[in-house]
Amino acid sequence: MGLVTCAQMREMEEAAFREGKTAEGLMEKAGRRMALALRRLVPSGGTVVAYVGKGNNGGDALVALRELRKAGWEILVRCAGKPHELADLPRRKLRELGEPWILHEPLVAEECRRPLVLLDGLVGIGARGPLREPLAGLAAEMNGLRQSAGAWVGAVDLPSGVDGDTGEVHAGAVVADVTFTIGVPKVGLVADEAVAHVGRLELVPLEELPVAGGEDRLIVPGELRGRMPLRTFDMHKGGAGRVGIVAGSRGMLGAAQLAAKGALRGGAGLVTLYVTRKLYPLMVASGLPPELMVQPVERYTEVLGEQLDVLALGPGLGRPRKGRRRELLELLGEFGGPVVLDADGLNLVAAAGPGKHLREGMVVTPHPGELLRLFPGAEELDRAATARHFVEAFPVTLLLKGSRTVVTARDEPLHYNSTGTPGMAGGGQGDVLTGLVAALLGQGMEAVSAACAGAWLAGRASEMAVNRWGQSEESLLAGDTAAALGLAFGELRGRR
Repeated sequence: MGLVTCAQMREMEEAAFREGKTAEGLMEKAGRRMALALRRLVPSGGTVVAYVGKGNNGGDALVALRELRKAGWEILVRCAGKPHELADLPRRKLRELGEPWILHEPLVAEECRRPLVLLDGLVGIGARGPLREPLAGLAAEMNGLRQSAGAWVGAVDLPSGVDGDTGEVHAGAVVADVTFTIGVPKVGLVADEAVAHVGRLELVPLEELPVAGGEDRLIVPGELRGRMPLRTFDMHKGGAGRVGIVAGSRGMLGAAQLAAKGALRGGAGLVTLYVTRKLYPLMVASGLPPELMVQPVERYTEVLGEQLDVLALGPGLGRPRKGRRRELLELLGEFGGPVVLDADGLNLVAAAGPGKHLREGMVVTPHPGELLRLFPGAEELDRAATARHFVEAFPVTLLLKGSRTVVTARDEPLHYNSTGTPGMAGGGQGDVLTGLVAALLGQGMEAVSAACAGAWLAGRASEMAVNRWGQSEESLLAGDTAAALGLAFGELRGRR
């Protein structure tokens, strides 16, 4: 879905009102859907506290509170002023909840049922500049409870104190774990400087507003769903894609295993891991998934004689000697199908000259350090400019990993991923993603769609491993992400 400025968003709302839609109708739908989204992200009911200012963002939060109360959550309200000072619609929604829920003193977390969720509805897209009292005090209260009491913060439309157009973060701005962007995502939410305050992005769709066709886009399930291949009842393993993986070295066997798990859990019909004969005994003894085929090769170029739909190359290859490097570069140059290039494969190409070896049909998945080795000029650029310049220089699909993963290709907009958790800041997550994207390519998805879907699925799987399986951001492993891919696929398909 395209990103819009705050002025464009207001124009879209005004157009809807001219067609007979009402502000209250939009508020009701936004609040209900925000409550549903929150229940997906935080499945176990606890206590939710709405922090409301005078405007309609507070009304959205109050509608969500009403719906969460029906689902068994305990609710409270913290107002930035006296209830009668609220605008008409939020005042009406507060009356519908009832006075007893208003908390007149700072929240005491120890008295709340867990999990504790705080909804930031202090200001909306019309706000500019730093927060002033009493809003600043309530923002500080939310940030303090997040830091000291484990509260989970959800921002309504945008975190208070973050500019919706530029992403500028003003002093005292709310730090959110998730931002529920209402109707259409705002362009400032994907700015580099805003990422740590915006957190995960969750679109709350409103059909009354036209679909935005902005230059850059947010990766959302509704748009991915139509691009995902559906399996026919008579499908067989050959039709689900044959994925070859060239990965692993002494001391880094796990990278190859995780890439294979990503491909297997990503739906590939047949997955074969190719390793040197010297490495083969160690790899076989390391406890591989029984569904994985492992084939030893004398030379990596032997892979060219295999019947494969897609090749994934790089995880855990280490620093191969000169002869092996030549074999790998020859394999990359002569393989006729799509290639997913990651990790040590990227380092290999960076050293050999990316202009010679990066070609059409490749999906490259660097983290920022790997991208700098491929493209040193990016050091002075932000992530958006880096991605645009990179795909102008090289005819590949880029999946630039990070806290707001960016996917693009030449003549394509930037696609920003909306899912993920800080728990993914650990070894092996990128290896799982490599195998997953290869599996999606093998099932017939075109490159940009496969990269977008892979980023969304891996991020959502990591969230589910934390929120449903009892992992934490500290304990999450790449293997947990691979194991939870089934849940993420189910949600993407709309079946969970």
